[in-house]
Amino acid sequence: MQLFQLPSETAGAEFLAWEEAILDAVDAGESEDALCLWESHRPFVVLGCGQRAEAEADLERCHALGVPVFRRCSGGGAVVQGPGCLNYAVILRHDGSGPLASIQGTNRWVMERQKAILRGATGTPIELEGHTDLVLEGRKFSGNAQRRKREALLFHGTLLLDFQLATIAECLRFPTHQPGYRAGREHLEFVRNLPLGAEAARDALIRGWKIGGRIGVPPQERFRRLWEDRYSRESWHRRL
Repeated sequence: MQLFQLPSETAGAEFLAWEEAILDAVDAGESEDALCLWESHRPFVVLGCGQRAEAEADLERCHALGVPVFRRCSGGGAVVQGPGCLNYAVILRHDGSGPLASIQGTNRWVMERQKAILRGATGTPIELEGHTDLVLEGRKFSGNAQRRKREALLFHGTLLLDFQLATIAECLRFPTHQPGYRAGREHLEFVRNLPLGAEAARDALIRGWKIGGRIGVPPQERFRRLWEDRYSRESWHRRL
């Protein structure tokens, strides 16, 4: 497995385009399995692929705060990005057998690995709730989702480490779908930061996913096509 370091000038929806570009490269056999890590220095909202922007985000408040709203290629719920939220993406080839053969099997396999990695890094009793949430003391600090293609899959998620949690309550409406363990809790009663520094989290993920020191070359042409055809277009981000 190789590590992808995104260009230093990456911002906003470009992060989402790079993740999908790497997925396409792995699916096409142009790249080996990969781990991608990134953190945005400016806040923005990310919708799940099938979500309606006005139902999940407070668009008027987002506009007033200067927080753009983008859409990713995977499912799952809306999240807020920004400083203190570390993002990871693992892009894995699959052959239709083993734990990666199904959505449910992939969820279990990846999330159990993530739980073990972060338990080891923090020494805290991290648990898995819902299908793909990691929680500490009953409160969520990591949400995750996946996108599957014929030969490869993208599994990505957030780690709230030193995030301004009030931004979530400011930008997002109460979700249209919630896991049972949320039990109707408002955002600030439901989420929390994980007590782990960003560099320690990065190091733990790199070790846990057994990166062998290989740095991947980002697929520039695939990124360019995705950016021009989809991620630079308002019609993609507000299509529902």
